[in-house]
Amino acid sequence: MSTQSAEAGGTTDTGSANFFALQASFESSLERAIDQNNVEQLVREYHKFRSNSEHDKRSPMDQAFREILMKRLGDDVESIGALVRLSVEAARADIVSNTIPVVLLGDTFDVVTLSRCEQIFRFVEELVEVWKEEVFFASCKNNLLRMCNDLLRRLSRTQNTVFCGRILLFLSKFFPFSERSGLNIVSEFNLDNFTEYGLDSKDHDDIDNKELEDTAEDIPLKIDYDLYCKFWSLQDFFRNPNQCYSKAQWKMFQMHAETILQSFSSFKLEDVRPHNDANSNSGVDNKVTDMDIDDNSISAAAALAVRKDTHFFAKFLTNPKLLALQLSDSNFRRAVLVQFLILFQYLQVSVKFKIDSYTLTTAQSDFIKETEQRVYKLLEETPPYGRRFARTVQHMLHREEMWNNWKNDGCKEFKKPEEAEINEDDAKPPPAKRSKRPLGDCLRDAARNGKFFLGNDNLTKLWNYSPDNLQACKSEQRNFLPMLETYLETPHDKNDPAFEWRALRLLARQTPPFSIPSQPSCKISDYLDVVRKRLTREKELVKQTSTASNNTTEHSNESGTNSAPTEQEHEASVALQEIEQLDVEDTEPVVEEVDEMPAHEKSLMVTRAHIDEVTPVIGEHWMKVGKKIGFSNDELLFFQMENPSASVACTKMLTNWIADDDDATLDNWAYMLEGLEMNKAADAVKAIIEREKAAAVQHTTTTPATTVTVGQSQESSASNDVEILSD
Repeated sequence: MSTQSAEAGGTTDTGSANFFALQASFESSLERAIDQNNVEQLVREYHKFRSNSEHDKRSPMDQAFREILMKRLGDDVESIGALVRLSVEAARADIVSNTIPVVLLGDTFDVVTLSRCEQIFRFVEELVEVWKEEVFFASCKNNLLRMCNDLLRRLSRTQNTVFCGRILLFLSKFFPFSERSGLNIVSEFNLDNFTEYGLDSKDHDDIDNKELEDTAEDIPLKIDYDLYCKFWSLQDFFRNPNQCYSKAQWKMFQMHAETILQSFSSFKLEDVRPHNDANSNSGVDNKVTDMDIDDNSISAAAALAVRKDTHFFAKFLTNPKLLALQLSDSNFRRAVLVQFLILFQYLQVSVKFKIDSYTLTTAQSDFIKETEQRVYKLLEETPPYGRRFARTVQHMLHREEMWNNWKNDGCKEFKKPEEAEINEDDAKPPPAKRSKRPLGDCLRDAARNGKFFLGNDNLTKLWNYSPDNLQACKSEQRNFLPMLETYLETPHDKNDPAFEWRALRLLARQTPPFSIPSQPSCKISDYLDVVRKRLTREKELVKQTSTASNNTTEHSNESGTNSAPTEQEHEASVALQEIEQLDVEDTEPVVEEVDEMPAHEKSLMVTRAHIDEVTPVIGEHWMKVGKKIGFSNDELLFFQMENPSASVACTKMLTNWIADDDDATLDNWAYMLEGLEMNKAADAVKAIIEREKAAAVQHTTTTPATTVTVGQSQESSASNDVEILSD
């Protein structure tokens, strides 16, 4: 008996229920909740089944909503909206999945007609703030995007233009500005948007031109096939503005744009707005300008009438016979003129992904500025409310520049600024400012006390630090110079010019006069190393001497004046002798052994005298020598134009060479001339080399060699050519 009742009721002895029993129970509760428009009854029914898990109860509840939706599809639209709103409340109560409201809408759009979809989509728009909530956004954004894309694929952009626009506006409101799926990051154009028109010359002849002229009898404008082709060919430039950066394409665009704008200027449209009786009775009131109408308030009824009379088509027909009627339509003319303004703005602004070669010339920029003014003037002259429409377009394009700059910056996310927390201290009113003492009183009081007043607390404190500021600067506390021994012991690089300079400054300041060896082979670092070792030895010897002297004095006091010398006295005398010997040894210069090359074997540099001697031999081939040396063609041409003859140009060129090149030697010059097969000039240079070397050898043999000797005593060291390093 219990088994049969469990099967009938879908429950077990423990109180749990299966899927179908839960679904049936939830459907009945959902019907009552819809009638009462209250989700509390549904929540109580959900929590009644305590033995089932949350997942086991949530799935039947989701299915119950979908089943009730299928039963109510034949009802009016409001009942479907009530079910969707109830599902939102159920999702907030955490008894259904977060995606169930969007799933219900998607199921509805899949099975109803487009006209009914347009009515039901109103609930999607009304709940846009609900979809943005944290509970729904993360889980529903992909479902909503898929649902809207499915609707857009079913709709026609030309027949269901308004509905398509509503869907796109909803997506723009729902997703944040920084959503990558809704941004044209790389600034691509819809190049598939072709505008087809009669370009085939076989399709028209003189009869067709005559038919076009017959259709334009009522307008003061000659409309022929040439004007027709020029007009519709501009759509290709509006489709892909980058064509304007090509010279040939820009020439064509400039010519066609001039023709079309001239046609608009010659054919002015009349304002056909109805006037009321009060204005019709007064001739002055009938001459009210657009600016006056724009500034006056327009009643709601008039605005509604204008809105009903205004139609928008996503694509215009390109039949040649319709061109006369299209040119007479103010909406058609405004659409074309706004296309001009959008194109001009793109060509002038900076776009992040625009190619660097896409730049405008000065002539193109001037043409765009002039034409832009003409377009705005034509918009103001186009009724109705031309001036207000022109101002609106200008304002929208200005805002478009801001969005373009935002995209160039990487489409950063917009965040509301956080409200700063108001502290109690900030809430308190600021204390009243105390009046300052007059400057004269401050100076007078400071003079009486023998102090300074400089208007700044820090400066006043500094100048009143001591009665005598110059004497305070000489205080020992302001002596920041380190001792020479301490500075030389600090770690540093082997060759540190800054350290060496400071060490020499300290050495010159804290020691007796000294001199640096004049030989180029002597390094400052080696010299400072010798000084450091010497100071260390002197310090140790002085310490030993003072210790020995103290010991000797104490011993002499104990033993008397006539006692014999002790061992400590002997050590002190030895230390003094070592100091004297060290002073003599330190006078020896630090000289590194360098194998100096004899004067007659060194490389001989080219001089001006050598150039004057060899230049006549080089002659007209001086440009070959210049290229070999490294001069460019422009530099050689400069020498040729500035100097009348080849010899003068060659002399100038070689003079610049020896001034700028450190390797301008006679050997290199002879080698270059041999490579250029200018043997006579090369022999002349070799002769100069032999002559210079012979003169150097002769000078060496006639001049006595200077020997450097180091004396063993102070008298012999004075005659040496080497400067002695003092202490």
